[in-house]
Amino acid sequence: MSEKLEITGGEAIARMFAAHEVGLMFGMGGFQLLPFYDAVRRLKLNHNLINDERCAVFAADAYTKVSGRPGVCDATLGPGATNLVTGLAEAYNAGTAMVALVGDSHRMHSWKNMTQEARQLEVLRPVVKDVLRVEKIERIPELVRRAFAVATSGRPGPVVLDVPEDIAHEVHAFDADAFHSSPSYRRAPALRCRPASGDLQQAAAMLAGAARPLMLCGGGVHISDAADTVQAFARRFGIPVAHTMSGKGAISCGDPLNAGLFGRYSRIANELIAKSDCLFVVGCKLGEVATRRYDLLPAGTPIIHLDIVAEEFDRTATPSLRLWGDVQATLQDLGERMAAQAGAPSARREDYLAEVDQAMRTWRESVHAKLTAAETPIGMARLMHEINATLPEDGILVADGGFAAHWGGLLFDTKRAGRGLGPARGFASLGSGSPGAIGAAAAAPGRQVVSLTGDGGCNMSLGELETAVRMGLAFTLIVVNNAASGYIKALQHLMYGSGSYQSSDLAETNYANVARALGCNGIRVEDPAGIQAALQAAYACKDRPTILDVVVTRDPAHMLPGVDSRAAKIKPGDRIA
Repeated sequence: MSEKLEITGGEAIARMFAAHEVGLMFGMGGFQLLPFYDAVRRLKLNHNLINDERCAVFAADAYTKVSGRPGVCDATLGPGATNLVTGLAEAYNAGTAMVALVGDSHRMHSWKNMTQEARQLEVLRPVVKDVLRVEKIERIPELVRRAFAVATSGRPGPVVLDVPEDIAHEVHAFDADAFHSSPSYRRAPALRCRPASGDLQQAAAMLAGAARPLMLCGGGVHISDAADTVQAFARRFGIPVAHTMSGKGAISCGDPLNAGLFGRYSRIANELIAKSDCLFVVGCKLGEVATRRYDLLPAGTPIIHLDIVAEEFDRTATPSLRLWGDVQATLQDLGERMAAQAGAPSARREDYLAEVDQAMRTWRESVHAKLTAAETPIGMARLMHEINATLPEDGILVADGGFAAHWGGLLFDTKRAGRGLGPARGFASLGSGSPGAIGAAAAAPGRQVVSLTGDGGCNMSLGELETAVRMGLAFTLIVVNNAASGYIKALQHLMYGSGSYQSSDLAETNYANVARALGCNGIRVEDPAGIQAALQAAYACKDRPTILDVVVTRDPAHMLPGVDSRAAKIKPGDRIA
């Protein structure tokens, strides 16, 4: 007979988290979850207090993206739970495996104006894969296993585990052997599925017969941990690779087959799409940015769409062939079928492949002056150029939503296949820069982590610098200081003319001074000649975060990503950045 453990519901949850070998956890406690917190202390799990629950999700999201292990965060009822919403929406749209533990009111007193009580599950349900409410204490092991299974399977995503106060505090005699987990659900993706054999054969024939095939890779490549597979597939069969911001790193940016970003921020890829005779969409939802507001893909061009979520097929484009499966597993199977095709298609595409390589080289040469400009205030292109020059091959760039992600996605070069860029593109929400750096640095000790945020985004999560200092983490947070909500101010400039700015300016702030007051290393950079030395000094600081306050252009005409200074012609309602 199994040993009995008379423990609280909160301890049962902690033991189940331990059984799933969770890494770092982030949260802010309340009375409802105190038994869980006490068990975490006694079981020596790695839980860290965060200063804002939304940032707990951002940190867990980055931790998962870098480590592959499901992130865990927690919050108490009411405002704690509702503060999770923005972060959970980011994780849900980005396909990030996560379990969010949420305290709830005592069931004997629910709906009697309990302190902080709200219809929180109705608020949380639309931004997660599933909501699991614990109504019986003895079901905790089963439901925690279910939460991790749902979070890591199919297209991964966040799952809410809702625990009423009385369940968390109640004591129950559990069988000791109830606290176990499947190794499959300790990482994402947990399970891999493959398309039908006939569909794979058809895809192989379409790609082999194309003269100008092009892969369009999205964030699903990284969710599947398939970047090395994509790069090997592209090289083996001579197929260039374009990517979204989330899909950057599907192939090394220095690879001759790299066609760069497609969609809104294309430099050469959109022209290649227009001339392609077969588009292979891989792990990409073909959303607004990727499709330049849905007008990019030419009518009549054959499209093969590979995705783990069948509901993404036909949402924004009608494919000729739908491959429902995991990216990594599907490309492995597809490669076997293509290898069996007669002839070597890559040999027939030598001129095409040379054209792609030359087009990228020509673009890089055309913008070299911008990348190395000595102007002050500092240009964003110069800042990104220096990051590329100094960040090691295994370095990680976290990019906050909006302005930072746009520039990072456009100009950051991943030096090898893999998720070297972690942009907040699931919900494009601001404020993820600092907590994202925390999660990434905690997941990758020894690797150089740089986070790019705007001054507005930094203001939204400034308190998490205290969290990073307390955790003893070393990373570099670059604050793009333009004393404005730069994205909005630049759009106001484009749409309404010079001087037509409303609620888009910020106070001039020295973030290096702010950083030092919070216990961080702080460096202010006002001259582009000093960027590289500042970055090296930041990388050398190993005992605390370093904040680089980089004073960039205040001219709204030069704030938006456009390193080649393209003129933008827009009309009201258009979005160009």
